[in-house]
Amino acid sequence: MSDELNLSNLSPAQPRKDRKRVGRGLGSGKGRYSGRGIKGQKSRSGSHKMPVGFEGGQMPIDMRTPKLRGNTSVDAMPIGPFRTYSQPVNVGALEERFDAGAEITPESLRAVGLISKISVDVKVLGEGELTKMLSVTAHSFSKTAVEKIEAAGGTVTRLREPVERKRKKKHKAAAPVADVDEPEVEAEESEAAAEQEATEPEATED
Repeated sequence: MSDELNLSNLSPAQPRKDRKRVGRGLGSGKGRYSGRGIKGQKSRSGSHKMPVGFEGGQMPIDMRTPKLRGNTSVDAMPIGPFRTYSQPVNVGALEERFDAGAEITPESLRAVGLISKISVDVKVLGEGELTKMLSVTAHSFSKTAVEKIEAAGGTVTRLREPVERKRKKKHKAAAPVADVDEPEVEAEESEAAAEQEATEPEATED
């Protein structure tokens, strides 16, 4: 039977392709310089292990181009790559999803679909109206959210202590120096001369 599988008609599922064997003589097609060309850095061993963006030792383009200040710099914290992200939840959403007297935690927020991850901090914001008494536990709260929750009779529990930012000291302007009138030198000299004449004895005529 011709369709029977045996050693005579056995073949791989994909055709084999021999690897490129360089440096095996001029007749092989990849001899002499082995496809690397003549001289230069790229003809040496290890030349293909340069980092991405390497330009042969000259100043690379990412260092040549000017840098613009913006929300991606270190000075622009907490915006940009150094920002501390948190998941916002408004009190209006708590009003819709929870019943009065409920205890709200990050786990319960995830259960109702208000947040997607428990590993990321939750911040409760004050947008919307709140009329139900709720016990809310989250990592941080806005000032408006705390006021609305407590006004409705609820309680607030912080999982992370708020960071107090130090205010920069303002330089006080130096107090103006009062102008002091200097005494007149001529008046002092005249007074001294008058005192001296009064103390001297009068000369007697012989």
